[in-house]
Amino acid sequence: MSAHSFLTQIFGGNLINHYLCGMRNIVVSFLIAYSLVIHADKDSIWLANGVVDSTQATTLGLSMAEGIETKTVFNATDDTDHYANGVVMTAFKGRLYCMWQSSPKDEDSDDSWVAYSISEDEGETWCPPIPLVKANKKEYYTSGGWHVIGDTLIAFIDTWTIGQVPRGGKTCYITSTDGLTWSKMEEVTMSDGTPMNGILEQDPYPLPSRRLIGAAHFQPGLHVCPVYTDDPSGRSGWERGDFESEDRGKQSRELEPSQYIQTNGTIVMLFRDQNSSFRKLASFSHNRGETWTKPIVTNIPDARTKQCAGNLPDGTAYTVCCPVNCKQRYPLVILLSKDGQCFDHAYLLRSECDDLPPRRYEGKYKTLGYNYPKAMIHNGWLYVSYSTNKEDVQYTRINIEGLNQ
Repeated sequence: MSAHSFLTQIFGGNLINHYLCGMRNIVVSFLIAYSLVIHADKDSIWLANGVVDSTQATTLGLSMAEGIETKTVFNATDDTDHYANGVVMTAFKGRLYCMWQSSPKDEDSDDSWVAYSISEDEGETWCPPIPLVKANKKEYYTSGGWHVIGDTLIAFIDTWTIGQVPRGGKTCYITSTDGLTWSKMEEVTMSDGTPMNGILEQDPYPLPSRRLIGAAHFQPGLHVCPVYTDDPSGRSGWERGDFESEDRGKQSRELEPSQYIQTNGTIVMLFRDQNSSFRKLASFSHNRGETWTKPIVTNIPDARTKQCAGNLPDGTAYTVCCPVNCKQRYPLVILLSKDGQCFDHAYLLRSECDDLPPRRYEGKYKTLGYNYPKAMIHNGWLYVSYSTNKEDVQYTRINIEGLNQ
């Protein structure tokens, strides 16, 4: 029996995990103080010293933003699916929409399907889950995100072939003009007309030029590469960016990215690091996503999980993540930067202390905490959706004026 297992049996898992994570945080905090903060190269980003107190495991020394609210979209019960993740929200024709990956028990199981819910009252109440697409004998499905163009709502569906080795998938889409009736599912295509044999990560991100950028995890396996298209619908015309990833066999080192724009016009793409540096990786593009620098390891702590990033209406860059130096997906925090280089302010969105409920149901990869956040801006609020313990669908919204203060 390992020392960790022995201590866990005696003292309990949460106490031991707090201790181990806290010890790692103390060590890494000294390293952070001497890292990238001493210079501001064109292609670098960093967390300012003292913004996050890594020795305080439950709150990181942060306070809540003003005007913050948390709501539940779906609450798992004995009579529903027990697994939920990949939560994504959008606004369309006066309603709010929330999409997520659902299954009876386990992550990425062959019975995974894509659910969504609708709110008619700005997120106060939500209808029961509605299937966007159900699993079948050949394929299962996960959430690929939303895109609104004109009077059309587009839902991207990540499509996985059952039994494929190494595991990989392609991106498809369905469309609707009323949010209730949907077109047949079709494949998202590259510029040469072939299917995008990769999983589109997060919603397509519109640049000021109206070009859409994003990233896909391409087959064989899951190897990430930035992509871009000048098709405003995001359904076709995708090109791979010139990008050098680190191959780790079935997947790349860099995974699950999101992006934002610096005040100097540089696009920054942030990645999860599968090499367990517990830091965010970053790559930079100066030509609208066509070429990218080799990813660098930043000094921004990260729990080795999916995060999200973007820009507020005044241009302020944000990233929502769990900035800890271990696999602890709490607390949930928003980091802010006026120029997109130095992140010098942060707010607490969800904490562990008196806030994180216990996990009620067991399942494969049912990670405790606030999983896979995704943000959108709507009517003066920043909505951050996520899965709590990978079983409840929730969102926290923050008044953007409060963030600006």
